[in-house]
Amino acid sequence: MFAKINGMGLYGMNAFPVSAEISTSGGSVPAFDIVGLADVSVQESKMRIRSALKNSEIKTKPLNTIVNLAPASVRKTGSLYDLTILTAVLAAQGLIKINTDDSVFFGEVSLGGDLNPVNGALTMTIAARENGIKKVFLPAANAKEAAVARFPGVIEVYGVNNVRELFQHLAGEAKIEPQKAFIPETADFYDALNFSDVKGQENVKNALEVAAAGFHNILIIGTPGTGKSMLAKRLPSILPRMSFEESLETTQIHSVAGVLDIKNPLVTVRPFRSVTHTASAAGLIGGGSIPKPGEISLAHNGVLFLDEFPEFDRRTLETLRQPLENGEMNISRAVGKACYPCKIMLVAAMNPCPCGNFGHPAKRCTCTERQVASYLGKISQPVLDRIDIQIEAAPVGYGELSDREKGEPSCEVLKRVEAAREIQQKRYAGTAIKSNSDIPAGMLSEICPLSPDAAVTLKNAFEKLGLSARAYDRILKVARTIADLNGSEIIEKRHIARAVQYRSLDKKYWTGRNN
Repeated sequence: MFAKINGMGLYGMNAFPVSAEISTSGGSVPAFDIVGLADVSVQESKMRIRSALKNSEIKTKPLNTIVNLAPASVRKTGSLYDLTILTAVLAAQGLIKINTDDSVFFGEVSLGGDLNPVNGALTMTIAARENGIKKVFLPAANAKEAAVARFPGVIEVYGVNNVRELFQHLAGEAKIEPQKAFIPETADFYDALNFSDVKGQENVKNALEVAAAGFHNILIIGTPGTGKSMLAKRLPSILPRMSFEESLETTQIHSVAGVLDIKNPLVTVRPFRSVTHTASAAGLIGGGSIPKPGEISLAHNGVLFLDEFPEFDRRTLETLRQPLENGEMNISRAVGKACYPCKIMLVAAMNPCPCGNFGHPAKRCTCTERQVASYLGKISQPVLDRIDIQIEAAPVGYGELSDREKGEPSCEVLKRVEAAREIQQKRYAGTAIKSNSDIPAGMLSEICPLSPDAAVTLKNAFEKLGLSARAYDRILKVARTIADLNGSEIIEKRHIARAVQYRSLDKKYWTGRNN
């Protein structure tokens, strides 16, 4: 007997339809073979399926069984095909009484018959919907996650606890009810880490406000104890709330990585990923034989915070160049290519030298010129060019620290940031541009009109500082954001001057030291 059941495959974030074609026949010695470029974990599914059927008290005939996972030219990896193959076995045995042509089945089957969750359920559900599928059957633990993409009348999600429950549904004995659409609770984290807790550092706070308004990368340089990490960790409190589309994109990445919260399966708060300098290149940008997303992709639509920036391996930092430029991370392997989005705000913090006291008004730097050059040289000019804003955090005096008066709260800063973002949303409506940091080079002259004084100021700065073409573009983008915060359509001299000021620290610290 022949039967065919729909399933889904996954490689990176690329979900694709898979069909389990099954043919059964009689024979003196029953056999169970799986073909179609199935890896070891897929081949092992036949043992899991046999045990699950037995322990679920589902009687099947001992037949010769051949399962082909089509398309046979695409490699299949992982345990998510268990449920597809098991359902195909039930169909070939004549145990399914309802039409399954518009349904897909995927999930891992345990030896006892329970269904275990799999990674990437949301991505596969969205792909199934795009391929005209009406019903998705998957482990109950993944049901909430998949229900994020549920549209009544378009696609229904059925969470299955065990094989017996699925068998009774397919046999028409006991119906499984579809999962209700998941509606997340409103996330409110703005009072947890507040800008008002930070004493002094008004210049850094202003720079972070500009960075948040335009989604610009920022580097904070300062001696130890100036509050660099404290300020960076409060940045999410002034970032605009995520749109549903952004939440969906970010949730898919977290689902594929296997770090999604099953109880709250929609990411509604912009990610803040803090990475230590011990991270490898694979941990930062992703990798593995079956490529998994790295920290840069897990921070998509949010913040990637790299503290002690020069302590990272230079080769690891160099891997950030293309992702920061393109907003996506491509990982190629012999069996295929995985592409993960990584539109992030990079926030980096560092000391000015190995001992940390270079430039401190009261403490003496004990580093040699060579040590300082080696320390700063770990950050190349191409990496610096991709950081829009560079700001110095000066030591905070006793008067500021002992002042009991609270600073401006995050909620007030957020109002200005959201007002600037609203201007950008209207300006870029109908385009793929989300913020000023995304402006393509070909549109800069149109989107960033300069007053005559601003044009002269930019020309003088370009020639005096010896800026690169990339630095020129990024100064214009930052100036555009500063103008938006001030409610000005024309970029004025003061906007350009401030944007140029945000590009001056590489000349102070790296000139003559960095190649």
